This record gives sequence, C-alpha cells and structure tokens, in this order.
Amino acid sequence: MKCVYIYNPTSGKQRNSRFKDYVVSRLNEKFDVVDCKPTGKRGDAGQFAKEACGVYDVLVISGGDGTMNEVINGLANQENRPKIGYIPTGTTNDLAHSLRISKKPKKALDIILAGNTIKHDIFKVNDKFGIYVCAFGIFTGSSYEASQKSKKHLGRLAYFKYGAKELFASKPFDLTLKYQNASLSGNFVLGIIANSRFVAGYKIDKMSTYDDGFVNVILVKTNLKKHISLTSLFRIARLFLFGMRNLRHNKKCIILKLDKFAVDVPKSTIINLDGEKGFNGSFEFEVLKQHVEIFVKK
Repeated sequence: MKCVYIYNPTSGKQRNSRFKDYVVSRLNEKFDVVDCKPTGKRGDAGQFAKEACGVYDVLVISGGDGTMNEVINGLANQENRPKIGYIPTGTTNDLAHSLRISKKPKKALDIILAGNTIKHDIFKVNDKFGIYVCAFGIFTGSSYEASQKSKKHLGRLAYFKYGAKELFASKPFDLTLKYQNASLSGNFVLGIIANSRFVAGYKIDKMSTYDDGFVNVILVKTNLKKHISLTSLFRIARLFLFGMRNLRHNKKCIILKLDKFAVDVPKSTIINLDGEKGFNGSFEFEVLKQHVEIFVKK
C-alpha cells in the first residue's frame, strides 16, 4: 500500500517540521511506500491531494482546518480518492474535536494505523467545497483575519483580539433562504451551516452526525438594520456556550436541517469555509453524502 504525507510547516505553533521524521517512521510500519510533501504556499495541499488520487491508497495530513479544507477541495471532484488520515496541528481543530482525533501525533497515528474509517459528508458551496462549517456575519472573519504569528503565540486567544474589532465594525445584513418549496427573509447578524459538533472551538451540537446527508442551518435574526444589538450578542453567546438546542424555541433564531438550499446575501458578505475566507455574496449549497473516507477511533 502507498501513502503520501502532506504537512503544513506553519500550521498552529509550527510543530509539523519537528515531528516529521517520527510520523514517517510510524507510517512505514504499515505502508510499503511513504512519500512526503511539505506545503510551501496556499494551494499546495489541494494540488498534492488532487495528484494523490489514483496513485496513493492513503493520504495523511498534518495541519489545521484550513489545510484540511484545501485537501477536501483537491479531492472532491476526483475519482479514486485516497482515505484520509488526520494529524491535527492547527489552532482550534474543530473537525478533529468532532471526530475525537487527538492533537498528540502518537495518538493520531495510532488511529490511522488501526485502520478504522467512516465515510464523511462534505458540501459544495457554489464551486468550492467544505467539510464542517460555512459561516457568515459577525465574528466569522476572526479565523482568517488573525495572523499566523498571533495564532502561534496566542493560540485561540488570537481570535478574540480580532473578534473585538468585528464587534464594532459588523452590521446586520439582509438574507433570503430558499429551500425545498419554502423561503424566508429578514435581517440577520450571524449564519452558521454546520456539519460538526464543534465550531470555533465550542460544542454547538453534541448530537451531530457526519454521514446522514444533512447539515444544521443556524440563523440569528435581528430587528435592527444599522448595528448589532446587545440581545443579539446574548443569543450568539448562548449558542456557543450552551449549544444550538438551547435556542430551538427562541423566535429570533432559525434552526433547520437541510441538504440543499440557496442563500441570497449582499455582495459584501464574506463567506467563511472551514475557517478560511471563501468568497463574497450569495451561494447555492448542496451536501455530498459520504463523499470522503477518514480514519477515526472505533
């Protein structure tokens, strides 16, 4: 069996370069061929993943949620996709937390070498792909606006620094959601489309599944048009501190489980995909059920 090891030297606190030799030695225990490919710039992980299809049986990645997003975009349109092994080394590692994959390289490698996998949903947003979250509105820019240097030294605290800036700069936005044979419209401050238990390091849905072909759509409404109200911030705080089920009966929060829909928002609205800046404006969304195979604990 053949394995390719893709790692991001700058992910998180830049540990990947230090334990590369250890990872390769462990992978050699199981695979006949282990090739290494460090990323040097944005887009490398996706290109390496695309080239791995039909060549390697397993693709092991060390990096954060952003690096994983690149890999998913590289694999999504290809046939003969390799199984994915994940060694999380980013700042929040939401996907790894949801799948109970340890940040410790030894334990993450133990999972890969044990061989147990699940088929995980991904989603298509216009012409891009994601695996665990699509978000827009207040605070959603913090994950990509925080510099790599800040993440290295401050960890998750780096996001709070940039989140404070968003608090004063953000404004409500008009949104129309079209799904099945229905639609809804209004002013909103936050939209989260999640295929994950964790978002931004917080457990928002402890009952979430990853292979049922559906995602949770969470929209926080407001009556205001020019600024973010204190009550809206309280609703957002409740979402992240207590989970989405705490808001199911709140009239200012819309929570749906959908597989295909369209979202109309202003062109200035920035869409966050798996913690990375994706694109601006409206989009069509579709779940691709059980599209990738990932090593997880039994």
